[in-house]
Amino acid sequence: MKTLSTQVALFLKNRPERRNFKLLLKFLIVLTLLVILFSILFHVLMKFEGKDFSYITGMYWTLTVMSTLGFGDITFESDAGKVFSIIVLLSGMLFLLVLFPFTFINFFYSPWMKAQEQSKVPRELPENIRGHVLLTRFGPVTEALIKKLKRYKYSYAVIVSSIPEGLELREKGVKVLLGDLGDPETYLKGRIENAALVVSTESDVLNTNVAFTVRGINKNVPVISTCNASASLDILSLAGCNHVLQLGEDMGKVLSRRANGGDANAHVIGRFGELIIAEASVTGCSLVDKTLRETQLRQNIGVSVVGIWERGKFMPADPDTKINDSTVLVLAGSPRQIDAYNKTYHLKYNHSAPIIILGGGRVGRSTGRALAARNLDYRIVEKDPVRVKNMAKTIVGDAADFEILKEAGIMDSPCVIITTHDDDVNVYLTIYCRSLRPDIQIITRTTLERNLASIHRAGADFVLSYASMGANAILNILRRNDVLMVAEGLDLIRVKVPETLVGKSIAESEIRKETGCTVIAVKFEGEMLINPEPNLVLKEDAEIILIGTVEAENEFFKTYSSKGD
Repeated sequence: MKTLSTQVALFLKNRPERRNFKLLLKFLIVLTLLVILFSILFHVLMKFEGKDFSYITGMYWTLTVMSTLGFGDITFESDAGKVFSIIVLLSGMLFLLVLFPFTFINFFYSPWMKAQEQSKVPRELPENIRGHVLLTRFGPVTEALIKKLKRYKYSYAVIVSSIPEGLELREKGVKVLLGDLGDPETYLKGRIENAALVVSTESDVLNTNVAFTVRGINKNVPVISTCNASASLDILSLAGCNHVLQLGEDMGKVLSRRANGGDANAHVIGRFGELIIAEASVTGCSLVDKTLRETQLRQNIGVSVVGIWERGKFMPADPDTKINDSTVLVLAGSPRQIDAYNKTYHLKYNHSAPIIILGGGRVGRSTGRALAARNLDYRIVEKDPVRVKNMAKTIVGDAADFEILKEAGIMDSPCVIITTHDDDVNVYLTIYCRSLRPDIQIITRTTLERNLASIHRAGADFVLSYASMGANAILNILRRNDVLMVAEGLDLIRVKVPETLVGKSIAESEIRKETGCTVIAVKFEGEMLINPEPNLVLKEDAEIILIGTVEAENEFFKTYSSKGD
């Protein structure tokens, strides 16, 4: 009934639909009067022929003739009666077989179906909604963000400009709100006063308009927008954005940090206050062929190995895990402990060949600048001369051409970073580079989350999703840095100690056994204890910092939410 009332309200809300409904009623009134008139004339003409029928019988005869059923049980004998029958028949054909279907479909059925569609694409959010997120566009970043919002139980709505777009997204299970991004009424109906966040991922110009419109009606709601051009940063801030994300620039910096450059140093990939997460390639150093227990890294240096990467696959650390030449360690520790690791296992190679970047777009150029900041040489391979900004560091040509790659130094380079925005091209180039150099480190960017597994199978050592990185950056702001993506599919999360674990030691809690997450720090009364001992008791109001895959993270929330946390 609620759905029916909503549809009726929407049907009668718009002036054209009300006018159509009135026209349909007028047509039905005319048709009814015509049936009554013919029934009376039938009665009169039958009297003239000496036959007596009731008015009910007259209406019965009129409807059977007008609808062309013509049972033939009641007929006229006079010419006048037969002429009248022809008039009734022709009137019925016009009114019931032509005008009535046309009028019903155009003035009632079509508007009614439109009302049904509109009821599925609401123009207004419920009055009692609180703490929700308004999104201006459904794309790779917002698609990944929506999955995370659902995981953390945030309400949201994607603003769509048309009903067909809204219906298409609803078929995918996405919540939508119909409205114009430049209309303040859209945000008022989206309950902007109760929203936790507005996220705009359109073009720089449209993002500016969104921020300016939102600020005109609400001064307090946080507004996040993406930004493609550096020149737009100040404009977006002036328009009212609290946070402006340059995802292309940020992705380049993250990709550059993954490049080992041929050394065995631990490179910082994430930071949570005093807690540092770093990755270290062990190629050529003394840790190779040892188990994690035999390395005694925690006892001698203080760092913990929380996991390892093997050809793009993350595995939780196990004391009996053997370190291979291709292993990359994921370390957790304080700045002092990470520095101690680097001093102990520092191993530097003097590679004459530069790191190769395939793709000279925003991400590729940003990657080059970040590598230069690390004093690492690089070469960009780009086939579009228009994109070339630094001829000294760029080779113009197709990355699928062996001679071009050879000129860039593919046979000697320690690392190749693939940064094109086309996931299919990235899979192709990953397979190609792996076939040319089985030992080279391959770092690949992907736009869509669903292509991560494919690029890993193609041979990439590390894959970073543009969508995941953007979604995590937005979620970090929303949750005030309670989540940090340290690698694709690997998150650092900060949560309050679940009620069921209060008073238990880390060993007794069996968090790792139950969920796959590893406790790497505990924060209590403003102090952070990094790499706590297994016998540390978890206190009420303390926070634990966990590291784990997305699957392990989901299992943690599922396990401890279901236990009353």
